[in-house]
Parts: sequence; structure tokens; C-alpha cells
Amino acid sequence: MLEIDHRKTHMTRRRMRDRGIYLLPNLFTTGALFAGFYAVVQAMNGRFEHAAVAILIAMVLDGLDGRVARMTHTQSAFGAEYDSLSDMVSFGVAPALVIYEFSLQGLGKFGWIAAFVYCASAALRLARFNTQLDSVTDKRFFQGLPSPAAAALIAGFVWVMVEYDVVGHDVRWLAAVVALFAGLSMVSNFRFYSGKEINLRKSVPFFVILLIVLAFVLVSTSPPEVLFGVFVLYGLSGYGDALRKLLRRKKPADTAPLPDKQK
Repeated sequence: MLEIDHRKTHMTRRRMRDRGIYLLPNLFTTGALFAGFYAVVQAMNGRFEHAAVAILIAMVLDGLDGRVARMTHTQSAFGAEYDSLSDMVSFGVAPALVIYEFSLQGLGKFGWIAAFVYCASAALRLARFNTQLDSVTDKRFFQGLPSPAAAALIAGFVWVMVEYDVVGHDVRWLAAVVALFAGLSMVSNFRFYSGKEINLRKSVPFFVILLIVLAFVLVSTSPPEVLFGVFVLYGLSGYGDALRKLLRRKKPADTAPLPDKQK
């Protein structure tokens, strides 16, 4: 009996080895993981500009791996798990360590607590996303700020400060606010636009290509300020959407039609 069970286990493992994994999408995921690890190394060496750019590169690669997998029909359970673990490193651990090394260590205990709140929020955000993946009905919106956008918010802040030669110790309280805002926004219930309904294989009007070219030109003029401004606006968009819904729900009662008086 034991020999049969051992034989079955051996056959199952052999089948899993023979099946292999898809190279192309996991190559992008590995690149994102490397960029996140590189950001940590550069932050430890005091090269915060390189660390911030590495996080932004990880965000781009993370956005490509899923789309490449869907376009080439190479989705797999292994790829999904690998992507989630890579996201935790690149958008959870790396940004927390970068902003801590840059500024938060000047706050003592509160500094590492703020960094940990961000890191833990990223883990909770990813866990919630994975468990609710099949139950989401409206694919146009994320529940909570996506972890790549939160990481880009922190990376953009650090990059702007370095660009203007601002010492991290001088903006340590502002850095704590940014870290806490990004972390708590990830675990919030506010809606953030996902852009998943955009079909890259569909033809678009000419002015769309023109807008993309203008966007590249705008970013190239001053990358730190433009990218940080874009992600600040995106981070506030969920709160703006919630405020709009609240105001629409609380319309003045006097706008409702008055009932006819009985004659």
C-alpha cells in the first residue's frame, strides 16, 4: 500500500515537472522582481534616485506580464502565484524600505511603524485581491488603491525630493503622511479606475495616438514632477469618487416635487 502511494506521488510530481511553465509572461514577472530587489539594494547604498526609478520600472513590467499572458494565452496558476509574490517584494517591501532609508528613520519608532503599516497594507491588499478575483463583478474598478500605484506614489515622492536636493530628514513628517496615505488607501473600500476594459488590439481614432505622443513629451520634460503628480491625482481619485457619490446621495430634500394638496 505504501509502495502504491509512493508511486502515485512520484508520478504526480513527474507530470508537474514535465508540464513546465510559460517563459514569456514569467520573464516579465522576474524582471519586476529584480527591479524591486534592485531598489532595496540601491536604497541601502544611499542611491535613492536609482531606487525610485527601479520601482517605477517594476510597475511597468508588472503591468505587462498579465497582458502578455492574456494575449498569448499563457495564463497559469503558477504565473498568478509568482506574480503575487513578486508584487509583495516590488510594491510592498521595496517602497517601505526605500522611504524608511530616505526619510522615516529620522522619526525613530514612529518611522518604522509608518513603514510597516505601508508594508502590511500591501500584503493585505494583495491577499484581498487574490481572494476576491473571481467574485468581482465590475472589472472597471479596483477596490482599494492598487499596490503598484501606491509604490509609484512613494517612489515619485522620493524622486522629487532627490531632484530638488531636499534632505530626507527635513521632510520626514511629510514622508510619513505619504506612506500612511498610500498604505491605508490600499486597504480602503474606495474605487479606483482599473483600465481593464481598454483593448490594445482594437483600432482607435488618430487623436488617441496624438494624445499618447503628447503624454510622452510631457513626461520627458520633467519625469519626477509629472509622474508624481499623475499618481497623486490617481491616489485622490478614489476619494473624489466617494465624495461625489456621497453628495449625490445627500441631495436637498426641497428639490423633490411637493405632493398636491387636497381640495
